[in-house]
Amino acid sequence: MPHSFGVRARTRHMFAKKFRKHGLPSLSQYFIPVKVGDYVDIFADPAIHKGMPHKHYHGRTGIVFNVTKAAVGVRVNKLVNGRVLEKRIHVRIEHIRPSKCQKEIISRVKSNELAKKAARE
Repeated sequence: MPHSFGVRARTRHMFAKKFRKHGLPSLSQYFIPVKVGDYVDIFADPAIHKGMPHKHYHGRTGIVFNVTKAAVGVRVNKLVNGRVLEKRIHVRIEHIRPSKCQKEIISRVKSNELAKKAARE
């Protein structure tokens, strides 16, 4: 019997909630401050079907290029036939979270600035 090629094919574990974490997201998820230029991680919430990104973008990090009342436009890199394309997708706010990818860079810049200031004195 041939297997299916649907939109949510092979997502048994990817779109499954963790143990004792079932149900709708908390209201604080809807009040996350998101601005253009922010780095966000795309994590599809299986409890919310509207505005869910394709399984390929689950776990990807992108940059916000548009903010609407219920969704966020995100630029994400995608490997297609050996080349990297910049894809622009719109995802509902429930399916994103602020990324921590810049934390180390920002802390390193701050420590370097302090070191330079100390070296001057």
